[in-house]
Amino acid sequence: MKFFIDTANLDQIKEAQDLGVLDGVTTNPSLMAKEGIKGKENIDKHYVDICKIVDGDVSAEVLSTTYEEMIAEGEKLAALHPQIVVKVPCTKDGIKAVKYLNSKEIRTNCTLVFSVGQALLAAKAGATYVSPFVGRLDDISTNGIELIRQISDMYNYYAFDTQVLAASIRHTMHIIECVEAGADVATCPLKAIEGLLNHPLTDKGLEQFIADSKKM
Repeated sequence: MKFFIDTANLDQIKEAQDLGVLDGVTTNPSLMAKEGIKGKENIDKHYVDICKIVDGDVSAEVLSTTYEEMIAEGEKLAALHPQIVVKVPCTKDGIKAVKYLNSKEIRTNCTLVFSVGQALLAAKAGATYVSPFVGRLDDISTNGIELIRQISDMYNYYAFDTQVLAASIRHTMHIIECVEAGADVATCPLKAIEGLLNHPLTDKGLEQFIADSKKM
């Protein structure tokens, strides 16, 4: 499974890249605002700065809501850097935009997906990635991981090329559950990725090795 980091913080992206397991980055308007990035020019520059840090795909989200505006904005985002994947919401106009951008060989990430039906339409339109939101479904007492499993099974059965990118990951256990559900990618906070390293037996074993080495 690929690891993307879900942030616009350059320091966190560098730290994840240095860890040696990072495959890409996802961002959204909320994450950009959290870092104080404002204005189209500054946002575009920030996307390019992210691309300079990582080797993999970087999802850049359109801020438009109509088909015409989405495709115009999507083409401009894709032109910023070869690593850019245009992130489009799973709406009627969004699905049309995915279809158009795919016809222009522009890769897309269909986001805000909350059902198998939405994921089916995104794949039919040619989305490179589809992003079901695990945590937000859990928040309303719906099983987000089960949706990942259902979409993965559907894509495998029909041999769709679209990759399942599990989003809205809240904690380390979500990552393990996404692995078991067959997600192609999980986009996570840095803390959740680092949490995979934690195990008391590792800590205990290391302490013992250090203690024994002092006796040599």
